[in-house]
Amino acid sequence: MYERISSPVDYGGLTLKNRIIFAPTTLGLSEEEQLSRLEAIAAGGCAMIILGDVPVGRHGFGPDLYSRKGFAHYKRLTDAIHRQGCLVCAQLHQSDSDLLAMLRCVPGVLTKRLSSDDLRAQLNRAAGPYITRLPARKVARITDSFGEAAVRARAAGFDLVQVHGDRMCGSFSSPLFNHRADDYGGGPVHRARFAVEAVSAIRRRCPDLPIDFKLAVRMEDPHYGNAGVLVSELPVFLPMLEQAGVTSLHVALADHSALTDTIPPANHPQFSGQGCFLPLCDAVRAVTDLPVCAVGGLSDPDFIEEQLRAGRMDCAAMSRQLIADPAWPNKVMAGQTGGIHRCVRCNKDCLGGLMAHRGVHCIYERKR
Repeated sequence: MYERISSPVDYGGLTLKNRIIFAPTTLGLSEEEQLSRLEAIAAGGCAMIILGDVPVGRHGFGPDLYSRKGFAHYKRLTDAIHRQGCLVCAQLHQSDSDLLAMLRCVPGVLTKRLSSDDLRAQLNRAAGPYITRLPARKVARITDSFGEAAVRARAAGFDLVQVHGDRMCGSFSSPLFNHRADDYGGGPVHRARFAVEAVSAIRRRCPDLPIDFKLAVRMEDPHYGNAGVLVSELPVFLPMLEQAGVTSLHVALADHSALTDTIPPANHPQFSGQGCFLPLCDAVRAVTDLPVCAVGGLSDPDFIEEQLRAGRMDCAAMSRQLIADPAWPNKVMAGQTGGIHRCVRCNKDCLGGLMAHRGVHCIYERKR
């Protein structure tokens, strides 16, 4: 019944056992809780887990690939995921948060005058001036660091890497943030340079490593997302990324706006339906033949099977649904869809838990 969901696929040179991927997610959990969560998702039957927010530098937020402790953390995760017959991808990213702007926010956070949403909005506003002022030599060092991070990610057991096309990469891509007057700013060819250099650095160091790219697409009419690439700019960006070495694309709405846009609840005015970002995949499909993974409101197996058969996507990525029920893939492929704990997109304990610094959980956990 779900032949396409359960069928293997060549995802940029890497064979996935089925079409279901766990989307990169900031979990906000302790190391033991994260390990338990990801191991359960891997055991539930998905083909690959994308581990979000792996910093390319030595001084990023969270564990890094350079310290002994950080490397051991990632090796422990990849080993646990592999034991369950699941592949694992490192999402390499560089933050565009201005450290000085963050420090200026500390008093407001401590006194609770600044909510999590207020803090996020202030840091998003600071991203543009920050990346615009960065010296070109420092930008080049950052893009080159993606190559060394990929080498270390492979040594830690990751099967492929994903370049995070949002964060600093997305800020450089967007004229709403990037006001540089050098070769990293201006028209779309120049705004693509950061992403192209990051991908090229990986390809130089790892000639045979599959490189996924989280493609952050900004919408207009209506306006959603502030970083990333406009649909009209895809014919410029995508050939450059493909030539640099990208082997697959993970298509999502651009960030740097409300989190409830990129993680939309069921009552969102624009993105309430299943496959809410699939029109972005359609636009990407019109420009490239690279494998495309969709994300956003994907939980219904009948809908996912239909879209896979229609060729709108090669893989379906989900986060909240696999947190609600890690065994979704196994249940679907066994024809036991009636036993699925279906994500209702309430955002109460997942996004709500993250914003309240409790970590990502699900309302179903209250009933277990």
